[in-house]
Amino acid sequence: MKDKTVAIVGGSSGIGLGVAKQVVAAGGRVFIGGRDAQRLERALAQLGPAAGGHRVDSADDASVAAFFAAAPAIDHLFTPGASYALGRFTELDEATARSPMDHKFWGQYRVVRHALPKLRAQGSVVLMAGALGARVGLSGAAYAACNCAIEGLGRALARELAPRRFNTVSPGTIDSELWRERPAALREAAFESFAQGAPLGRIGTVEEVVDAVLFLMGNTFMTGSTLYVDGGYVT
Repeated sequence: MKDKTVAIVGGSSGIGLGVAKQVVAAGGRVFIGGRDAQRLERALAQLGPAAGGHRVDSADDASVAAFFAAAPAIDHLFTPGASYALGRFTELDEATARSPMDHKFWGQYRVVRHALPKLRAQGSVVLMAGALGARVGLSGAAYAACNCAIEGLGRALARELAPRRFNTVSPGTIDSELWRERPAALREAAFESFAQGAPLGRIGTVEEVVDAVLFLMGNTFMTGSTLYVDGGYVT
């Protein structure tokens, strides 16, 4: 990552902020975005002078366009930012069930589209899916379908937009800020269920996903692949 510039949409917290910290520590620069302006400012203060940023909502096309208009030329792009609801097929109304596709899939789709003019010819993109697409749990059909669609998008773009590289990281359940902000009973049940289904018998850490993202950025012979960081959950 030395002397590289990485854009991260969803870089003000969680896995995105973890990647940003590692890029800066390795001598690179980051341009991060998030929906919450105060959280974004706190993240930029932590990252120091090697970081820039701009508020962005990946669900809003104009907001994404403004983010990349302000961004420098980039070597890598990571797209973990999304907000969506989970639930069983029989319990969700259509508007709620659409939220993973509307925000997680189409959000990343529009981010990549607007990023292309700033992405160097030998650059790379790491999309964010989820292991609960490859091995479906009780989080709902719409969420599983969304993760499968993101993996398919990564494979398609790897062919269509080569030599730029496109890969997907697909984490299992991770002890991240996303889960810590959810109700304790829901969080504990999800953690226990995932741990019971994974050969390693535990949930993952933010640092373990960060390592995978940096590997996909740095390995120049990886494209069109999905990397599961899931403790063996999908096996």
